[in-house]
Amino acid sequence: MSEKEIIVAEQALPDKLFIVPLLGKPIFPGIFTPIMITSNDDIEIVNQAMENDKVIGLILLKEEDESATGPKDIYQVGTAAKIVKKINLPDGGVNIFISTVKRFRIRKFFTSEAPLIAAVDYLDDIVGSEQKDELKALTRSVISEMKQISEDNPLFSEEMRLNMVNIDNPGKIADFITSILNIDRVQQQQILEELDVRARMEKVLVFIKKEQDLLRIQKKIATQINEKIEKSQREYFLREEIKAIKKELGEPVDSKSSEYIKFKEMVDKLNFEGEIKEQVERELEKFALMDPSSSEYIVTRNYLETIVNLPWEEPKPDVIDIAKGEKILNHDHYGLDDVKERILEYLAVRKLKNDTKGSIIILVGPPGVGKTSIGKSVARALGREFFRFSVGGMRDEAEIKGHRRTYVGAMPGKIIQGLKIVKNKAPVFMIDEIDKLGQSYQGDPSSALLEVLDPEQNIAFRDHYLDLPFDLSHILFIATANTLDSIPRPLLDRMEIIRLSGYITDEKIEIAKRYLIPKSLKKHGLIKGQIAYNKTALRSIVDGYAREAGVRTFEKCIDKINRKAAKKIVMGTEELPIKISKDNLEGFLKKPYFRDDEIKRVSIPGMSLGLAWTSMGGDTLIIEAINIPGKSGLQLTGQMGDVMKESAAIAFSHVKQIAGDYGIKQEFFEKNVIHLHIPEGATPKDGPSAGITMATALISLATGKVIKKNLAMTGELSLTGKVLPIGGLKEKTIAAQRNKVKDIIIPKPNERDLDEIPAYIRKGITFHPVESLKEVLNLVF
Repeated sequence: MSEKEIIVAEQALPDKLFIVPLLGKPIFPGIFTPIMITSNDDIEIVNQAMENDKVIGLILLKEEDESATGPKDIYQVGTAAKIVKKINLPDGGVNIFISTVKRFRIRKFFTSEAPLIAAVDYLDDIVGSEQKDELKALTRSVISEMKQISEDNPLFSEEMRLNMVNIDNPGKIADFITSILNIDRVQQQQILEELDVRARMEKVLVFIKKEQDLLRIQKKIATQINEKIEKSQREYFLREEIKAIKKELGEPVDSKSSEYIKFKEMVDKLNFEGEIKEQVERELEKFALMDPSSSEYIVTRNYLETIVNLPWEEPKPDVIDIAKGEKILNHDHYGLDDVKERILEYLAVRKLKNDTKGSIIILVGPPGVGKTSIGKSVARALGREFFRFSVGGMRDEAEIKGHRRTYVGAMPGKIIQGLKIVKNKAPVFMIDEIDKLGQSYQGDPSSALLEVLDPEQNIAFRDHYLDLPFDLSHILFIATANTLDSIPRPLLDRMEIIRLSGYITDEKIEIAKRYLIPKSLKKHGLIKGQIAYNKTALRSIVDGYAREAGVRTFEKCIDKINRKAAKKIVMGTEELPIKISKDNLEGFLKKPYFRDDEIKRVSIPGMSLGLAWTSMGGDTLIIEAINIPGKSGLQLTGQMGDVMKESAAIAFSHVKQIAGDYGIKQEFFEKNVIHLHIPEGATPKDGPSAGITMATALISLATGKVIKKNLAMTGELSLTGKVLPIGGLKEKTIAAQRNKVKDIIIPKPNERDLDEIPAYIRKGITFHPVESLKEVLNLVF
C-alpha cells in the first residue's frame, strides 16, 4: 500500500469504531496482516464494518480469557485497522486481511456488552523539535543492533530485514521491531501506549539488548552440546578399537557382552516355547546390538532381568497335612471356629484333588478381627510363600496390570512384582482392602482384577509390561474387606465369602492373654515377671476403653500400659512385678471412654433399642420419637439412608392403621408432627432392619408406655405388619452382648440362623422369634 493511500485512510477514520478484542498480543500501526475471526460477536462486528467504512478497532484483552469481552476487560489504547479483504471459511469463521492505520484511545463506550462500539480519539506520535538528532542516533543504533540479531537468528526473513531498513519514520521502526521481537504481551501494550517516540525507541532498544543476551546464551549452549556430541563420537570409535583389540587377544569384550551371555544362559535354562521363546529371543538380539549409553539399553536390560527372575517352572504339588494346618490355625488364632473349619475344608479338598488350582477366598469383617493374620496362617499351613499388598485407594489399573514399556519408568503390576519377589509360581497372595478400590480417568482397577481373580481367565494373564502370557492359576488369592457393599458384583462373583464377626468380652480377654500381652511385652523390652495383669483389669479395659468389634484398640491400651510400666521400671519407682488391676487402671489409661451408665438404655416413652450391622461390626441403635403440636406429618433426622427412610415411612403408616387397637386416637397423628431421630447423627445409617424398632418407638410414644429394659430388636416391617428377615444376626448378637442386652426380638425366618451362632455368644440372651408387629408389641410392653 502506498503512502498516499495511507494518508487518505487516516483522513477518513470515523469517530465511532466497532471494537474487536484481541487474545494474543497487540497489533501495531503500519502493518498488513491476516486475522482469523471465530467468535460470533466478532464476526458480526466485521460484517457491520464491511457495510459501513470497513474500519475496526483492535484492542488487547487484559487477561487471555475468551469469555471476558466487556469494557472493563480491555485496555484503553488500541489500533484502528482498515479491512482490505474478507474471506468466509467453511467452518463458519472469517479470515480478514487488515492494514493497521493509527493509534486511538477510547473516550466512551456506547454498548456494555459484545458487540462493543466506542467513541475514540486518534493519537499522534510526539516528536520534540530538539530531539531530531537524538532520534537519528537512536534509529541507527536500533537498526544496527537488529541487524546483528537477524544474522544470528534464522527466524528473521530477508523481507523483515528490508522492511526494517526501508521504514523512514522512527516511531514506525519502533512499532515494527516490537511486533517481531519475542516480548511479553503486557510490555508490548505499554510500548503501544507510549506516544513519545524517543521514549518508545529507548524501550525497544532495551528489549533488543535482552534478545541479544538470550541469543548469546543459546549459542553458548549449542556449542557445548556440539562439543559433547563430538566427544561421545570420539569415545565410541575408541571403544570399538578396544573391542577389536580384545577380540584378537581372546579376552572378554565388555560388560555388555558378558551381560548378554548371562541372559542367554538363563533364558536357555528356562526352555521357553512358542510366543514366549520368539519374544525373548527377539529382545536378546535387540539387546546385543544396542549401545550401552542409549536410554533404550536400560529399558531392554530391565525387561530381560524381569523375565529371567520370574518363576516360570511348574510348582511342586502341595504337601498338605490337615492336622498340622489345624494346629497352626489354633495356635495363631483364638475363636473363629467356623472360619477355621471352612479353611480346613478348603485344604482337604486341595489334598484330595491334588491340584493347586481352586477358588478365591474373601475374608469379610470389621477392622482388627484378624483377617490379614489368617492369610499368613494359611500360607504357613500350606508351606507356601506369602505376599501381601493393599489396593485401598488404588485408582490406576496399571498398578495391577503394569505399564506399557513405551512409558518412562515403566514397571510390571503388583501381581508380577510379587511373583518376582517370592520366586515361586504358587504363593499365597493377600489382596488387602479390596472394598476400598477407587476409580479415576486412569482406569478402573476392579475391572483389571477380574482377569487376575478368575480361574478360567488367569491361566494366560497378560501384564502390560511383560506382554507375555503368564499362568496365575496356581496362586492362592485371599482378599480382605470390611464390607461387601462397595465391591463390584462381577468381582464378588469370582470369590467365596468367609465372614469374620467381632469378638465378645470373654474372647477379647483370652486373646489378650495368649497373644496381645506377650507380643506387647516383647515390643517394649519387658519380661514376663515384670508386669502382671489380672482378669478384672482386662475386662475393665474392654468395657471402658475398647468396645469395638476387633481388638486393635484393646492392643493399643495394653501397649500404653506397658510403656508407662517400662518408664516406672527404668526409674525404679515401683516394686516388681507391677500389678495391673481394676483399681489402678485409671493411673495408666486415664478416665474410661465408656461408662456403665453410657450403655444404651431405654428410659422414657418414645424410645426403643434396635440392632444394626455396619462395616465396623454389629452395633446398637437407640430410636427416639417425640410429638410436636402442629400440622400432621413425619420428620426424620440422624443421617438415615434411603432404605431406612422408607422403613420409617412404612412403620409410620402401619402404626396409624393399627392405632385404634391400642387405644390411640387418630387426633394424635392429625394434630402432631412426629419427629423420629437416631442419635450419633454424623454416622451414616442405612439398611432394611429397623422397621419394627421404629414402629415400637412410635407406639411407645403414642401410648406413653416405656418398653422393657435390656431388650433389643431387629427386623424389617411390611405395610401389612409382617416382620421380614434380616442379615448379620451373629454380629448383632455380639453387639447385644457388649451392651448387656438380655432379650432379642428377631424375625421368625431368622430362627434358622441361631444354629450358626456359638453357644458362648448366645449365653445369657433369650431370643424371641416373631412373625408380626402385634407379637412384637405384646413382648415389649
